[in-house]
Amino acid sequence: MSQHNSFKSAAAGSTNRTVLKRFERIDLLKKRGQWDEKRTRLTNLPKTRPEA
Repeated sequence: MSQHNSFKSAAAGSTNRTVLKRFERIDLLKKRGQWDEKRTRLTNLPKTRPEA
């Protein structure tokens, strides 16, 4: 059975991911200076665009 074309392009790693994991979002917010250290809950994080 052959692979669908959508899987082949993702396996090559040529595309950027559009969804970040929670720890990646927090690291990105800290890097941008938008992270509040007083924040106790990790839910309802602001939306972030990954860096290109």
